[in-house]
Amino acid sequence: MDPVPQTRPQTAPALRRAPVQQRSAERLARILDACAVLLDETGYERLSTRAVAARAGVPIGSVYRFFGNKRAMVAALALRNLDRYAERVSERLAATPLLDAYGAIDGVLDEFIAMKRTVPGFALVDFGVPAAAPGEASGRTGEDGADAVGDAVGGVAGDAVGPGGRDFGGSGSGDGSGSDDEAEPDDGTDPSDGADASDGTDPGDGAVPGDRTDPGDRADSRDEVEDPNRLVAERICGLLAAHLGRPADEELHRKVLVGVETADALVRLAFRADPAGDPALVDETRLLLYAYLAPSLS
Repeated sequence: MDPVPQTRPQTAPALRRAPVQQRSAERLARILDACAVLLDETGYERLSTRAVAARAGVPIGSVYRFFGNKRAMVAALALRNLDRYAERVSERLAATPLLDAYGAIDGVLDEFIAMKRTVPGFALVDFGVPAAAPGEASGRTGEDGADAVGDAVGGVAGDAVGPGGRDFGGSGSGDGSGSDDEAEPDDGTDPSDGADASDGTDPGDGAVPGDRTDPGDRADSRDEVEDPNRLVAERICGLLAAHLGRPADEELHRKVLVGVETADALVRLAFRADPAGDPALVDETRLLLYAYLAPSLS
């Protein structure tokens, strides 16, 4: 049986340049994979775009080509996590078409727990970006002073930019030449790397004061996962409604949102108590969802 249709298309991250060619899409995937692994190794505060570029094996300009700063990169990872979670739940529901409300709730919770345990970076960044550090919230880089100029210079090398140094091209329309992917030569050189040398040197890596302001770190709703639990609830509501043959009405949306918010808090508690997720707390979460959601789903 085909997977249950999702209620909305896959979420498109706020990319500075959307990949068109397969090679560019693969490069973007490598960047996000490297970001996820480094989140587990270093945490969010010590994460830097340069470290991600080095781990992914791409020039720093390739990272700036897609993302204005590390928050935008992590936001894209969170949205990719959401897409993959929805795919997993959809496949789980489709694999057992006679699941009742309790079985459907099991599928939703079990896939979330499984991703917490196995997907790189998911324990720290599931569907939302960690809270900004005090300096970062004001537009400063905080954990990496050199990243400020790196984001500003690397992000504009070879790109058309909007006010404040931001590139609003999205799919590459900002420079009037379409997506940069179309111009990529077959030797793998990325023309949008601009001044970045092929050895991955970041023009912003020179000594700079730690309080330099990064124009890309200013609040930009395109770079953030706004209200991630609401996005998760929207996806889950559509999947459950389609599977159980009931309308995804306002009441169900509200019930699922409350269930998602509650489960998110309890699962975080379970993983604080045990790195693998405390089984007793996971069971309590399941029982709570049964009692609250099952009557609305039946």
